[in-house]
Amino acid sequence: MLSRRTILTLLAGGGAAALVGCDTGARPTGARAVAVPDPLLVELTDGLGVLRGGDRLTLPHSLASADGRMIYGTEPGGADTAFFRVDVATGGASPRVTLPGRWAPQAVSANGLLVALTPDAVGVTEGRPPGREVTPVLVADLGGVRHRLRLPGNVVPEAFTRDGTGLFVIDWLPPARPDRYRVRVVDLATGTAGPLQTRAKALVPPGAEEEMRGDGRQAVLAPDRSTLYTLYTHQADHRHTRDLLSGRPGNVHAFVHTLHLGDRWAYCVDLPHPFGAGPASCHAIAVSPDGRSLFVADVASGTVAEISTEQLTVLRTATVAAGAGVAYAATDGTRLFLAAGPSVRTVDVAGLRVVGEWAMRERVTGLVLSPDGARLHVGQPGAVSWHDVTSGRELGRVPVDGLVGLRGLAGAA
Repeated sequence: MLSRRTILTLLAGGGAAALVGCDTGARPTGARAVAVPDPLLVELTDGLGVLRGGDRLTLPHSLASADGRMIYGTEPGGADTAFFRVDVATGGASPRVTLPGRWAPQAVSANGLLVALTPDAVGVTEGRPPGREVTPVLVADLGGVRHRLRLPGNVVPEAFTRDGTGLFVIDWLPPARPDRYRVRVVDLATGTAGPLQTRAKALVPPGAEEEMRGDGRQAVLAPDRSTLYTLYTHQADHRHTRDLLSGRPGNVHAFVHTLHLGDRWAYCVDLPHPFGAGPASCHAIAVSPDGRSLFVADVASGTVAEISTEQLTVLRTATVAAGAGVAYAATDGTRLFLAAGPSVRTVDVAGLRVVGEWAMRERVTGLVLSPDGARLHVGQPGAVSWHDVTSGRELGRVPVDGLVGLRGLAGAA
């Protein structure tokens, strides 16, 4: 599962080995090893990594486009920043562009052409940023700087609008000592931030913008890249925009924040108890390959829910055996794979019931299905293994120094 900042980090397959010879800041992370059957994007202690066959690469200070074909990277260049793009399919690197000042990539547009950068990259679901009253944001492409903004307040870029004219941001309040946040959209032409629309495409009036507290646990992007779904937990005393508009009380403990990147509206799907009652790390979310269903799991209580992405309602819930540890989820639409601690469970989607459980050698740090759905890659501290999705039998395993977790397939998105 990906955090909001890292949701756009699927890489395209092909040519990754060629990056070693390019002057892009990429570097080998170990000797040639057993071939991984599917190219993977992984998180390492010193940056993002690409595992392709027997090759290992590390790409520090990098972020990938939503279609998975390009990686944008930055490197210090004196007081300035060298900004470049790598085409993963060919391994070719673009000429470096000098950006004035020090910048780190934060968000990539849906078409892969624009990048939002900030002085310090801050994960949207990785804790609150330090206090500040003004946030510098640079929007650039390979031609150079397109917009240089100084946004009032303490904001973190999250994603571009589909047309590339706006930037969704997390606006932390109060700016100097943030303890809550709201989602806003910045018009790049004017640099002005404003509220989102409701699902009915009406502008949210002043005083009715949702202010959220708690944890943004994980996010997934719809297969058509039109919608971003983020799982939030521990929202004590939180009131949705619809509650503020109607005057109804609101006090939910977990919900899925739905952000439409094209129409610029947001809507929250409330999750029933006991979602949100346990640790945030015990929750996980996955979207079906056809984009019609979201699955949310709370392994601490053993509760699983299916959400219709068309109706934006919870269709059903079920209780399976509870577990312990950080939760991860992946689905092929027929099976839902849930991991926590050193085990992986297979849940039959039709009945939302556990039909298999596999014991891993170590605690799980990520799940990624192969493109054909025949293999499940399982991240563990310092290693990746892959398994038959029916039996759970380990088909192979490779050590990966410094592996923190799995991000996704490094293949064509």
